[in-house]
Amino acid sequence: MISSFSIPGIIMLCIVVALIILFIISFTLFIRRLLNNISVTSNQSDQMEKKLDRIIELLEENKGR
Repeated sequence: MISSFSIPGIIMLCIVVALIILFIISFTLFIRRLLNNISVTSNQSDQMEKKLDRIIELLEENKGR
């Protein structure tokens, strides 16, 4: 059975399998980084909202005086 495969065919098969594995790893890392960036952006916007709320509160207190 193995004798029916040629050396160039086996090398080509190894290259194709390696490329498929590399694609899967790259895609997984891309998705992980994308999700991580979304969570960081969400946290930053939450912090910005809290700061803006605090500024508005301080402005309203100064206006009332």
